[in-house]
Amino acid sequence: MVVSATFASRILGYVRDMLIAWSFGAGMYADAFIVAFRIPNLVRRLVGEGALGMAFIPVFHDDARRRGSKHALDLAVMALRRLALLLAVVVFLGILLSPAIVRGLAPGFMVSGDKLQLTVHLTRIMFPYVLLVGLVALSMGILNALGHFTAPALAPLALNITMISAVWIGVWLAPTMAVRIGILAAGVVFGGALQLGLQVPVLVRHGVRFWQAPLPESGALGRFGRSALPVLLGGATYQINVLLGTLLASYLAVGSVSYLFYADRLVQFPLGIFAISAVTVMMPGLSRQAAEKRLDDMKQTLSQSLRMVWFVTVPAMVGLIVLREPIVALLFERGAFDSNSTRLTAEALLWYSSGLWAYAALRILLAVFYARQDAYRPLKAAVISMFVNLGAGVLLMRVMGHGGIALAAALSAMVNVMLLGVMLRWQIGPLGGWKIVSAVVRIAGCALLMGYAVHLLNVWLAQAPGCGITLQIGRLLACITTGVAVYATAAFLCRSKELRLCRQLVRQRKNIP
Repeated sequence: MVVSATFASRILGYVRDMLIAWSFGAGMYADAFIVAFRIPNLVRRLVGEGALGMAFIPVFHDDARRRGSKHALDLAVMALRRLALLLAVVVFLGILLSPAIVRGLAPGFMVSGDKLQLTVHLTRIMFPYVLLVGLVALSMGILNALGHFTAPALAPLALNITMISAVWIGVWLAPTMAVRIGILAAGVVFGGALQLGLQVPVLVRHGVRFWQAPLPESGALGRFGRSALPVLLGGATYQINVLLGTLLASYLAVGSVSYLFYADRLVQFPLGIFAISAVTVMMPGLSRQAAEKRLDDMKQTLSQSLRMVWFVTVPAMVGLIVLREPIVALLFERGAFDSNSTRLTAEALLWYSSGLWAYAALRILLAVFYARQDAYRPLKAAVISMFVNLGAGVLLMRVMGHGGIALAAALSAMVNVMLLGVMLRWQIGPLGGWKIVSAVVRIAGCALLMGYAVHLLNVWLAQAPGCGITLQIGRLLACITTGVAVYATAAFLCRSKELRLCRQLVRQRKNIP
């Protein structure tokens, strides 16, 4: 269910981005909205894609084991109340300080007064979403800790549906582009309210009583509070790097922010479906294994999770690299988004995609650290990798433009993964490295063979006459189908254990509950 709901959400997310590209292109209005959306979107990705749950679930399970389920549910109520108060203050300050925030996020916008004022206006409209999405994220973590995954998985659909509706309303009713983009910003806030509304009834059904006074606190809330900030910062490496990329891109040509945004959205598709879904489901089990000191089981879970996620994300990475221009053209090239925008977005996608394997591995490794309630080592690795990203971004953008910013983010993720792997081995001993390395060699070989076959087919199909959308879809589907067939055949001939495990999971309907 988690994978299906996540897949549907990602599809709607691309429909949303297609409509935004069609309506606003890659010019001033798109750049202003994307920068203004960075703050609420950063918070959404920080907390809404599992990071807050990673901090809460181990503490919840530990409190339930020590004091019983009633105390654990009271812990959930207290955490929601405290978080609501904290985020309300953040929203108030954010609205008040929006001009300074925008100048910090996109200093290059200060050369254009209209662009700067529009971005500030949109930021103020969308800041209340920070409060809503924070409560949504903690609610999702509570439900996941209780073994319920359906409502949290469906929540992101609400945001995409409301933003799609807002684009259409703006197109049909708004007299100017400024009003149209304002309606889209308001749709973000309405989507957050709808997301929260989906979680509350399910929480009540599972015993979370918001209106009752909780039992005396045992210190678990303090442990959650102390771990939440380093967990969020440690897990935010990729998102903060994207934010830094936005800052650097604001100094480049108009549209650079938009090219990076659309490319990042494409990379998030396989990452969200497989890596985030895997972490969502494995986190409760990892937390129990950590609480019960079952290190061997944790190592087995880690090894299997890395191999399975790479088995899917590595060929996805190769496919995005090989088919980057046809994918961008099909999804975005219409209306105000022209062929030059396609070419420049595809360039960013090339370099972002090169780090897809690292983005996926990073989420798995972080889940193991947080299950052990160790948030500070990942934070140290995150700080180092962010400095790598900033330094590499400044250097590479001088010679590669916005593509250098995307490559810097990928290199930063690779550094982060290597640091976390070394730290984890120091902590719990050998991680089954040879088994992982042998799997990586097989996966890489099969993916490269697939990439070569898809490249040849794409070049051949590109020579056929015609350029309609139906023909574009047909070409892309032919390339994807061929790629899947070649990769699966190569994996079968290599006797891939990961392929056998995938087949077992599908047969047993245990791929994701």
